Amino acid sequence: MPILEIQNVSKQFADHLIVNNVSLSIEKGEFFTLLGPSGCGKTTLLRMIAGLNIPDSGKIILEGQDITTMPPEDRPLHTIFQSYALFPHMTVFENVAFPLKMANWDKAKIHLQVEELLEDVQLTKFAKRYPHELSGGQRQRVAIARSLVDRPKLLLLDEPLSALDASLREHMHIELVKLQEETGITFVYVTHDQHEAMALSSRIAVMNFGEIEQLDLPQAVYTRPKTYFVADFLGKCNLLPAEILAKNDNNTLRLRVANYLEFDTSQDNADEFNVGQKGHFAIRPEKINANRQNQYDNLFSHSAKVKGYYYYGESTLYEFLINDEIKIQAMLSNSKNQTIKFFDEGDDVVISFDPHAGDFLAE
Repeated sequence: MPILEIQNVSKQFADHLIVNNVSLSIEKGEFFTLLGPSGCGKTTLLRMIAGLNIPDSGKIILEGQDITTMPPEDRPLHTIFQSYALFPHMTVFENVAFPLKMANWDKAKIHLQVEELLEDVQLTKFAKRYPHELSGGQRQRVAIARSLVDRPKLLLLDEPLSALDASLREHMHIELVKLQEETGITFVYVTHDQHEAMALSSRIAVMNFGEIEQLDLPQAVYTRPKTYFVADFLGKCNLLPAEILAKNDNNTLRLRVANYLEFDTSQDNADEFNVGQKGHFAIRPEKINANRQNQYDNLFSHSAKVKGYYYYGESTLYEFLINDEIKIQAMLSNSKNQTIKFFDEGDDVVISFDPHAGDFLAE
């Protein structure tokens, strides 16, 4: 049985429908992420799980119990927001111990529990320090430790790392995953950062305009997006206008792409589409090869011209033009045995890709 079930939940503020008939289930021990742009409804959904907002319709079930209208303080869960909300007059140890003291735990048991958790978050030597004596990352770890000290059923996290710099966020990603795995507590995480979602999550629910566009494993959401929005929002993606010319055996579609290119592509849901249907062919830039001449007899290839490039350190994003009209991007690795630039603007190249590495997305 799932630890948390969201059943047909909706929420409206004034004339705006923020969450629209959302249903999902979360398994015990998952690191589950709600991902989407600002205003998509992810934080409102989290707040309804926390009890800070009550759904207009639908149910929220925690371990078989309906908690839809249960007061926040009675729910066996904790929420961490962007602000750390630490008590400035308390030491690290006292901040983490506070929930246990409020629950009238035995002093000896409190000491053991807090010591164990401070060790988990690598804060043992900071136990006697006050929040103002800590870095942003250390304060965030204190907030997380305080939320985990009484072993809640769920830990809800609303963009908790957004105030940290990039390098510290990456470090905290590793610590969060490790902590979640060690405690076994179910994390429900909200973020607009696609890279963060990919790095942390067991599963991702991509939200847009109050609805879930796709819910799947991170690698499935990235490599096999189900909608134009998911393909466009999650990482870089070539989204080329396409039309289905024919449906063949083995779930294969014959496509005309950007009016000039024709090739076959296979996908599991080919039966859902019809001949003549229009949409987009989605393929990630890292799936595109580019060379001075054709090197792949088994791939779809076409001549192109370099329009520009963007250097990212470990890789370079190239933009090519096919027939002086079709724009397509390729992400090429900057390996040690290569120069800084593979190509210059205006160079003639041959781009190649496996059409089966892309997907047809209906309009």
